[in-house]
Amino acid sequence: MNIGHRPRRLIRTSAALTALGLASLPLAACGSDSDDNGKVQVAASFYPMAYLAQQIGGDHVEVSNLTKPGTEPHDLELSPKQTGQLSEMDLIVYLKGLQPAVDEAIEQSGVKNVAEAASFTTLEDHGTDVHGEEGHQHGEHGEEGHDEHEGHDHDTAGDPHIWLDPVRYAEVAEGVGKQLQKADPDHKDAYKKSTADLVSRLKTLDGDFEDGLRGRKSDTFITTHAAFGYLAERYGLRQAAVAGINPESEPSGARMKELHKIAEKEDVDTVFFENNASDKTARTLADDLRLKTSVLSPLESVKDPGKQDYFSVMHQNLTALETALGAQ
Repeated sequence: MNIGHRPRRLIRTSAALTALGLASLPLAACGSDSDDNGKVQVAASFYPMAYLAQQIGGDHVEVSNLTKPGTEPHDLELSPKQTGQLSEMDLIVYLKGLQPAVDEAIEQSGVKNVAEAASFTTLEDHGTDVHGEEGHQHGEHGEEGHDEHEGHDHDTAGDPHIWLDPVRYAEVAEGVGKQLQKADPDHKDAYKKSTADLVSRLKTLDGDFEDGLRGRKSDTFITTHAAFGYLAERYGLRQAAVAGINPESEPSGARMKELHKIAEKEDVDTVFFENNASDKTARTLADDLRLKTSVLSPLESVKDPGKQDYFSVMHQNLTALETALGAQ
């Protein structure tokens, strides 16, 4: 496809998105057959980033999710042709360090407008155990903090699962909103309003977790993947994970023995596993300790975006935690 002499905003064909491997993905609008459908073209690296872009952009944007629903974001690979097509996007929303292929593609693309999620909040290192402090809010900052972080490219080594903390996710939402305003100043007021609406919903979700987990019998939950460190910190919980931040890592025998001790000492009721991963390890541990198993979603993707979204899955996670921790 010869694009050398054509205006950038006119590159809107379905063929272009097909070449990028995005047109059939959920959250990507069907689009018109014309060269310019009048919408801001946004590429998002995986579901939590795509959800922010869609909620904030509304009818003014066409969002393409680089990661297919129900798949592991870490496994994403992009071809040179796909990388080239990324340069034609009006905005890319991603989380640096989570998907190396995306990081490399964005660096090669030279795209002008980029919203990098980790630059809008704070990251921490989380291992297999995280102890939360009741009522202590980590990483909060006001408007000055957002301005300081905006566009700042810093080391993102650490736990990437910031979207599982509604407060941090709200900070990212505000950052994405500002970048979208820069990419499309004509609809700046609309983006401001939709960002404020989304942040308000996230604050309500934060309150739902605070209220729902109040009066629990235990603070400790066991999970196969250490994806819930920020959530544990936010609500004063303790995450004891079989594996570390990397879901592919294998637990040692010593780690399994340690989890046995934790389960007995902390009166653990349930071993959680991910909805998109094998439950073999969780069931083995649960059988040994005569515990229950249940699903806790890391929300890296959703299987059916038409029926599920960030808020519905987070409320499912809350219900699962309420049950496991004796808060119901």
